[in-house]
Amino acid sequence: MNVLIIEDEAIAAERLEDMICEINPDIHVRAKIGSVKKSIEWLRKHSVDLIFIDIQLSDGISFNIFDKVNISTPLVFTTAYDQYAIKAFTFNSISYLLKPIRKEALRESLEKFEQLKTAFHIDFETLRTIYHEEKPEYKKRFLIAMGEILKKVDVSDIAYFHAMEKSVFCYTFQKRRFPIDYSLDALEEQLNPEMFFRINRKYIVQMDSIEEMVAWSRSRIKLYLNPPLKNENDAVVSISRSSDFKKWMSS
Repeated sequence: MNVLIIEDEAIAAERLEDMICEINPDIHVRAKIGSVKKSIEWLRKHSVDLIFIDIQLSDGISFNIFDKVNISTPLVFTTAYDQYAIKAFTFNSISYLLKPIRKEALRESLEKFEQLKTAFHIDFETLRTIYHEEKPEYKKRFLIAMGEILKKVDVSDIAYFHAMEKSVFCYTFQKRRFPIDYSLDALEEQLNPEMFFRINRKYIVQMDSIEEMVAWSRSRIKLYLNPPLKNENDAVVSISRSSDFKKWMSS
């Protein structure tokens, strides 16, 4: 089992690691980190089975980590303060250990983690079977209010979606523009990912709207869409999305 220790006091982190390994020599401490900033950086690239986390770190309160990284890993909070206990259990906390940490309390936390793993064991093969048998339902059309007039727009007729200031519009292959009461983030969840791809902060495009693709600076990809954009440079796949875009196009 792999664990992470987030603790800004080096001696406390070493002592915790020693106790963990004494209780269960099969546990591997992958890293010991002492700040919010470095924890965010590490968790964006790595994962573990269990996290031991102090609340007061060198650059702030550890709860700030969860504002930047979506963590589903179970947590054991370790702290000298008891006033954070209620807030700690709003996260994935399985235990709240007050310093100085007693070996027996630590053992109980590890045993609780093992019990929870058994109780909530996930059969991934069954989940995969269910996923393939029951494909998710995606949006087929939008009902758009234009004053007192209601307009039905089929998703297959939409070439792309454009976020502009605080509004979002859909553009059809017939070169018509309609306002949409959804953010691009919400649309990503409701549109079929086989048909639509979000290329950057402003645009979600449909596969059939792409007329041409050109390699662009810094590993980006420039698209020429139908109907064409007023500013063609807006249709550039961002650096962070270029790799996924290529996989989407070749899938």
